[in-house]
Amino acid sequence: MKILLATDGSEYSAGAARFLARFDFSQADEIAVLHVIPGLPFPHSGGPYSAALMQLGEELAPRIIDATAGILKGLSANVSTVVTTGHPAEAILNVAAQAGSDLIVMGNRGMKAIGSLLLGSMTRAVAINSSQAVLVVKPPQEKPDGPLKVLFATDGSECARETERVLSMIPFHPDTNVTAAYVSLSTYMDIPDRFCPGLDERLKKIMAGMKEAETKHAEKVLEQARTRLMDRFQKVTVLIKNGDPSEQILQAAQEKQADVVALGSRGMRGVSGMLGSVARNVLAHADCSVLICKRREETV
Repeated sequence: MKILLATDGSEYSAGAARFLARFDFSQADEIAVLHVIPGLPFPHSGGPYSAALMQLGEELAPRIIDATAGILKGLSANVSTVVTTGHPAEAILNVAAQAGSDLIVMGNRGMKAIGSLLLGSMTRAVAINSSQAVLVVKPPQEKPDGPLKVLFATDGSECARETERVLSMIPFHPDTNVTAAYVSLSTYMDIPDRFCPGLDERLKKIMAGMKEAETKHAEKVLEQARTRLMDRFQKVTVLIKNGDPSEQILQAAQEKQADVVALGSRGMRGVSGMLGSVARNVLAHADCSVLICKRREETV
């Protein structure tokens, strides 16, 4: 697998590298450590200050790259380094596309003085616009030794199948615990009571039929996903939840103490190049790391 690890020298980037160090890499895997020297935020300030700032960035780049690459020392994967200049998000996307990366890995800085639960602007820009899978590693990245726990949210859609494919490619240890979860949308229609006199029995019958049909569909989707994932992982369990997808996925991640939540960028609706509402909410509010995947044919 080809992985692009973006680093800015922060503790968040170092945490992302430490998280990768828990994977089961082989000599066939590649990790490119990328540092982007940012373009000047105030291009019209001009003069010697701009040149001095760029020079400072160039001097610091090797130290930043070496520090991050050093964390990966000892892994079986082939580790290389890349330094470029420009707008960080654009540069990350360009390098990933040119290198044919399968996965972009980034630490989540959050928003200064607001808290790490909010997604940093650069991370958000990469996740929204990337045609490659993106793994956002959130603090705390280090947990006690033991198998990683992955919560895979699936609805059987093409996005979910792509997420399943990427999960199988990532060099997790075979003993990684995977839970495949399906969230059934609540079939309750929030109709004011004054419009429903005498309709209670009809509503109950409709809801019961819909629930039965969706449960059967969920069981089928989960069993198919479990069968495929068992070719890669030793332990795969399934889970059906009911309610708002974002809320139920976040709740399940806490209940399972997941290290990673993996999901598609949207179900069967959405605008090309944009994150669906469920993926956006999970990415913003999950306590653990989040893997976001899009359909393979989608480009931006």
